[in-house]
Amino acid sequence: MELCVVGTGYVGLVAGACLADLGHHVTAVDSDEKKVERLSAGECPIHEPGLLEVLHRVREGRRLSFTTNLAAAVAKADVAFIAVGTPSSRDGSADLSGVTAVFDETIAALARPTIVVVKSTVPPGTADALRERASGRTTHLVDVVSNPEFLAEGTAVDDFTRPDRIVVGTRSAAAQAAMDRIYAPLVRTGRPLLHMDNRSAEMAKYAANAMLAARITLMNEIANLCDGFGADVEMVRRVVGGDQRLGSRYLFPGCGYGGSCFPKDVQALAYLGRTHDVPMRMTNAVHEVNEAQKELLGEKTVQLLGADWTGLHLAVWGLAFKSRTDDVRDAPSLVFIAEALRRGATVAAYDPEAIGQARAVLGEAIRYAPDSLTCVDGADALIIPTDWNEFRSPDFAELSRRMRSHNIVDGRNLFDPKEVAQAGFRYRCIGRPEYR
Repeated sequence: MELCVVGTGYVGLVAGACLADLGHHVTAVDSDEKKVERLSAGECPIHEPGLLEVLHRVREGRRLSFTTNLAAAVAKADVAFIAVGTPSSRDGSADLSGVTAVFDETIAALARPTIVVVKSTVPPGTADALRERASGRTTHLVDVVSNPEFLAEGTAVDDFTRPDRIVVGTRSAAAQAAMDRIYAPLVRTGRPLLHMDNRSAEMAKYAANAMLAARITLMNEIANLCDGFGADVEMVRRVVGGDQRLGSRYLFPGCGYGGSCFPKDVQALAYLGRTHDVPMRMTNAVHEVNEAQKELLGEKTVQLLGADWTGLHLAVWGLAFKSRTDDVRDAPSLVFIAEALRRGATVAAYDPEAIGQARAVLGEAIRYAPDSLTCVDGADALIIPTDWNEFRSPDFAELSRRMRSHNIVDGRNLFDPKEVAQAGFRYRCIGRPEYR
């Protein structure tokens, strides 16, 4: 089929590349000319494992092209996907201005009846509002489909090509048939395609993200309680994860979640509750607890170094909100670095992929190290906000030689406390007892 995807962020770029890899012809649209030039030249503007290989494959097969000309892309498309951002407004609501602007441009460019698929995360009722918006603006029939994407940064390509489920919300039999055809290569391998009304599909995305965020947050609270009792959250996690009703995913405690989805979607769900007089007590608590969890790195560093960090030098391993991505939005690392600078410390940081993104936020307020070992030179403490694999097996003897003082605050529980203590370090992690 002839498809166009408007927006080349995480969702749009992954969806466009993977749809082309399924055999469709895809035109990806973005208003950023420099970004389109980079993509057209074979560059990938985001770090996402496996995505560059897919992009090269579909470009060589001439199934994916990039343009800034939305009207031309829409005019030849059987189905137009909208995959632009819906960031949080100040009141927590989803900012739909990007979606509505793209939708208006899309229907203005229609040359025939067309299916418009909203992949952006939007509140229930958005598809209905877009249908009303189209009325009187075009003589062509516009079917609006809700097709939320359940991608996680770092595993997005696998998530798209091997989905747990595909959700399609529509009230049109023709649109349903078109979506069946688009996703046929995935469904034939046993992945369920779930058809429903638009509002249920729109709500399902918020519900899934809120429940995953709640799972992470509850485990973090349990880890904090383990700290208070001297219990080991790693042992607790194994017991909980062994329960078949619960499973083991999203049970690793840490210093809080970040990224582009959980923070804004949890806030948007809470906003929907406020505007419909439905108290969202758990949802509000998830957000509040997670924001507090991001302060834990600073609190544990105070335990080791005291409250006055003037003249101290701190090393930070990891800037992205999690491994396998370069995304620093709402990252715990930024919360810690802001506190470190406020308390008078200097900071050196290393991340395998996210230094460019972090520099755009932090500027030159910190030093960016070329590798993990250079990063710790002269440091009074090593702080670890991100669980990159390359941080998991350090040479502690080499760290000891390079660091001025031997303190580690591990926000992702990467190490065995006994091993770290035996290497001569004072060690603080999340929910595990200190080894003496």
